[in-house]
Amino acid sequence: MRGKLKRLLWEIAWSVAGRITPRWCLNGWRCTLMRMFGARVGRGCIMRNTVSCWRPDNVMLGDNCWIDSDVRLYSADKIKIGSNCVVSAQAFLCTASHDIRSETFELVTAPITLEDCVWVASNAIVLPGVTLHEGCVVGAGAVVSHDVPAWTVVGGNPAREIGKRE
Repeated sequence: MRGKLKRLLWEIAWSVAGRITPRWCLNGWRCTLMRMFGARVGRGCIMRNTVSCWRPDNVMLGDNCWIDSDVRLYSADKIKIGSNCVVSAQAFLCTASHDIRSETFELVTAPITLEDCVWVASNAIVLPGVTLHEGCVVGAGAVVSHDVPAWTVVGGNPAREIGKRE
């Protein structure tokens, strides 16, 4: 019950005090609001007003991160985003799914990690348990279900290596 109440309070707070803020200002306030509900947010982060976060206490952002418009952070498990990362508009970081082999369709979760200098482009989806290693790029619309090596560019569905980043 306590978890449900905390989530309800978060949803109300974000709707009333975060989402209604103008996109171009009050960024510090939105980061503070996330911190008030347990998120660890580094210095210099930008979080747009239309970000959707399921459980801020499962979110850790390094310094100088940019979380753009309409990003969905389904943080049923931990989401750790390193420093100098960008998660572009309408990307989806999803830490939970259901066990399709279970009769009760149980929820299963696994953390997502973005190491430093990672870019997740618009409309990309990162699935549970994935680590995006330092400097990698996930192309627009890609669906990532496996770890991506450092300084690698991936794209497509399912995401495959399409290049290297220098």
